[in-house]
Amino acid sequence: MARDGAPTAGPTALRCPDCGATHRDRWRCTCGSPLRFAERPRPEPPAPDPEAFDAREGLWSFADFLPVGDDPADRVTLGEGATPLVDAPDWNASFKLEYVFPTGSFKDRGATTTLTRARELGVERVVEDSSGNAGAAVATYAARAGIDAEIYVPADVKESKLTAIRRAGAEPVRVPGSREDVTDACLERVREGDAWYASHAWNPAFLAGTATFAYEVAHRRDWTVPDAVVTPLGHGTLFLGAYLGFRAMKAAGWTDRVPRLLGAQAAGVAPVVRALHGPDAADPADSVNDAADGIQIAEPVQIDRIREAIAATDGDAVAVTQTDAERELDRLHADGFYVEPTCAVAPAALRTFRERGVIGPDEDVVVPLTGSGLKT
Repeated sequence: MARDGAPTAGPTALRCPDCGATHRDRWRCTCGSPLRFAERPRPEPPAPDPEAFDAREGLWSFADFLPVGDDPADRVTLGEGATPLVDAPDWNASFKLEYVFPTGSFKDRGATTTLTRARELGVERVVEDSSGNAGAAVATYAARAGIDAEIYVPADVKESKLTAIRRAGAEPVRVPGSREDVTDACLERVREGDAWYASHAWNPAFLAGTATFAYEVAHRRDWTVPDAVVTPLGHGTLFLGAYLGFRAMKAAGWTDRVPRLLGAQAAGVAPVVRALHGPDAADPADSVNDAADGIQIAEPVQIDRIREAIAATDGDAVAVTQTDAERELDRLHADGFYVEPTCAVAPAALRTFRERGVIGPDEDVVVPLTGSGLKT
């Protein structure tokens, strides 16, 4: 995997939150737990003047918070980040337009930091399993880094996402069966030992990248945070990234609190909702929301951490039916937000949270729109 004589730069130590073991680099601990960075950098307070803060390097403007890319020469970047934060009056919220990234989804946040870590480690080949967006992002940033990539995808993946993977020079591997079958096939490849697992579900570098969502939200709001953030919730990469980012900013003294984190899952495949509220809440229409195929994750590997984030922020999660998601998608398109179907679950969940009184009518809410309609 490593190039002969290639220098190892950046933070390579990972620590297990369960057993305490430290590893130079693994895709998960020997005890089976997801790993975290042993140390995370944190800038000193106070927060800089938001008007004077130089955001021209996109999400890498927040490098002082990032545990990868200490050497700018190692950064695998396409200028990602600094996505717009715009008013959405029909939703009484602000939308962060994460679909304007280079590959058309927020997954570029994690891909840039993950491939940067791969470059720091001298990796020559990466593998990833994905329903589409993460695979396209990893393939694209691997191409930028000059690293070979294999992307394991469901056999029925959308052709537009398959094309993006191929055009980046990566090798797509279509796997019949469930989303879990795709992961199993990818892990068999990882066990062969000559490829590095660039997993958006397991790799802590990916979450370090998605945490930049929080930094950007706070910066655009002059270092204040909203009352609540509502995100789609599958593997939880954006949800957990937001949690890590807002916590880091509070710990650094740049902000004074962490917003409530609220998740939107697909009805029928809503394990977090099931754990919180039972099977009836997880499957309210007795059918699977296939419109939100991008978050149909039956067994998210970080579910304990997701529940920790919900508990710590007084958050919650709801299951969104296909009818509600499709209705919300029409509203979004009619209002000028050309997003893919999975994006619609978060604005739809916002309506549900307001109807239930979880979010008050005057509360300040940010919702990310995570993927471009050009992918459909």
